[in-house]
Amino acid sequence: MKKVLTLFATALLCLSAMAQTKQISLEDIWMSGKFSPRGIQAIRSMNDGEHYCTLTRNGIAKYAYATGEQEGMVCNFAEYNKKHAKPLPIFSSYAFSADESLILLECDFEPLYRHSGVSNYYLYNVAENSFTLISANGKQRLTTLSPDGKMIAFVRDNNLFKMDLETLEETQITFDGKINEIINGTTDWVYEEEFAITQGFYWSPDSKKIAFFRFDESKVKEFTMQYWGGLYPDNYTYKYPKAGEDNSVVDVLIYDLPSSKTLKLNIGSENDQYIPRIKWTQDANTLAVMRMNRLQNNMELILANATTGALRTLYTEKDEAYVEVPDTWMFLQDGKNWIITSEKDGFNHIYMYDMNGNLVRQITSGNYDVTGVCGIDEKKGTIYFTSHESGAINVDLYMIDFKGKKKICLNDNIGTQKAPKYQLGTYNATFSNGCKYYIRTYSNANQPNLYTLHNSKGTLINTLQDNAALKQTMTEYGTGHKEFGSYTTSNGTELNYYLVLPADFDSSKTYPLFIYVYGGPGNQQVTNRYGGSDYYWHHMLTQKGYVVACFDGRGTGGRGAAFKKQTYKNLGKMECEDAIETAKYFGQKSWIDASRIGIFGWSFGGYLSSLSILKGNDVFKSAIAVAPVTTWRYYDNIYTERFLQRPQDNPQGYDENSPINFADQLKGNYLLIHGTGDDNVHFQNALDLVTALHNANKQFEFRAYPNKNHSIYGGNTRLNLYELMTDFILRKL
Repeated sequence: MKKVLTLFATALLCLSAMAQTKQISLEDIWMSGKFSPRGIQAIRSMNDGEHYCTLTRNGIAKYAYATGEQEGMVCNFAEYNKKHAKPLPIFSSYAFSADESLILLECDFEPLYRHSGVSNYYLYNVAENSFTLISANGKQRLTTLSPDGKMIAFVRDNNLFKMDLETLEETQITFDGKINEIINGTTDWVYEEEFAITQGFYWSPDSKKIAFFRFDESKVKEFTMQYWGGLYPDNYTYKYPKAGEDNSVVDVLIYDLPSSKTLKLNIGSENDQYIPRIKWTQDANTLAVMRMNRLQNNMELILANATTGALRTLYTEKDEAYVEVPDTWMFLQDGKNWIITSEKDGFNHIYMYDMNGNLVRQITSGNYDVTGVCGIDEKKGTIYFTSHESGAINVDLYMIDFKGKKKICLNDNIGTQKAPKYQLGTYNATFSNGCKYYIRTYSNANQPNLYTLHNSKGTLINTLQDNAALKQTMTEYGTGHKEFGSYTTSNGTELNYYLVLPADFDSSKTYPLFIYVYGGPGNQQVTNRYGGSDYYWHHMLTQKGYVVACFDGRGTGGRGAAFKKQTYKNLGKMECEDAIETAKYFGQKSWIDASRIGIFGWSFGGYLSSLSILKGNDVFKSAIAVAPVTTWRYYDNIYTERFLQRPQDNPQGYDENSPINFADQLKGNYLLIHGTGDDNVHFQNALDLVTALHNANKQFEFRAYPNKNHSIYGGNTRLNLYELMTDFILRKL
């Protein structure tokens, strides 16, 4: 293909100059911070829309949007510590009150699951330069200021509380919270993991009501993990609904502060439905509730009267496979219209509806997916959004008017006025209050994050962070030569891939091939953006003589609903076929040793790498699987049933592509790795595959990381893990 020829022309011209470069070590990647990019933390626009703040170790710094220059400190931690014997803790987040006279600060975060935890909170009084611990009665969860800035609400011990900020008096709102039974104001494990929601309460716009979730998980079956380190292991038990099993019963309640009364909405409390989102409209007496059926192929938006509980349906969306929870769902300040993203025309686009549920118009359209809405300027009638319009591997930044007619790409002026216009890569933006300015982030596969400040028309004001030092380090170590291409499979599907070649690549030689894969529904790994730690590990492997490749097979994202949903009810089949065919495609190249092809993946990728070496045992010499699902019967119901339906409805979809059922086909070298404290993909998955391999009398390598979760990190754990995998590759590939 032309893309491949271009790739090699570029490689041969550019990479020869990199032959004499520093060698990357795993200590460089995981311990030294040598390859860590610099960023801008916790950008917050101030009320005036002319200033923004960022969080630093020394305090909250204030900057002018008009110049990008610092104008002072809103809150100076360092100066405070100089004057007080007891130093302040390290704060991880902050939020302003409505009038910006108070700042809520979070610290001492203690994780519960992957995305949730408890923290201490301080209140900073700007005028008095004073800090007050407001969680003196115990750590809190999800502490949130009321819109008028006079109160906070939070969760403690599965109950919802409010606090008056003038008196710091706590008032308990719910009293039935109990671990592994009743949850108020936050969500259960599976909602957190699969609907990406932990915030389970929301202030009304007038600060007079709080809408909140109540989860009754008493009938959800329990899963117990053991943690080692003491004389006897500790058992940790929590509720985990596996495919086909009972869910929590979820209610939506509204607490009225003036009357101290709670209203329960009649939304049909039952196991076989989900409430993935609730949101207040601009009307302080109207709450919007998103409801989905168990199979997630029917979504409704319901408006509830917060006083009477009366309900009416605003919107309904159905799909033969499943409906994605919308990335954007917001009610405009005019009180007349609202915005939602949907895949209903085959691609993810932006739609505007009125408050009676009538379609006003489809704002974006075309054969590309919108990836997010960054900002809305209602006065100018403009939406700022990101999309894959220039190709699935890129993310572009655009502005479009409410009528959907005037669209402008904002991908120009990359850092300096001399940079080429419309440079491809990955863009995002954070907008000022009122959308007069925005801070844009940009990266590509070989360019770390670049932060630039712009006005609403896209004109560059200032470069805030260019990561020039890291870019120089990348040059010294010979990185920065990831290249993209595509090929057409035997069934006529075009698949995207990237390659990382040795710096001294010689097409007359042959190289072993190491394939990295993920492959889950809607996921993308072949993206034109800066890639993080594995980016450097891949380059380190090329320094040791390997070619590294990655592909996005059928079912992955960025290419519309049909491409993503074609794996519905048959998860793993097409993905494995594409992994095998990709290996064969590269194995036909004169510069690849087809007898030395390996594959590696984590989580869904571990599932796919395992299945690939079993079903493709004549293609893959070696495989590494980290924290793999080995049967979808063991995974949670929201994720699994979305793509496979329930196991009682579709048993063949669960079993025909389970690695456990193909253990007897192992021929090559297999390394299985799992953390015993994995609350997401349970260690049970690894152990049952180990049993199946033992029963089939197959030899393989196995490493358990005691007490480590799905991410397998902490201390030097990641270094140890990558030493293990690198050693396996050098020995077995």
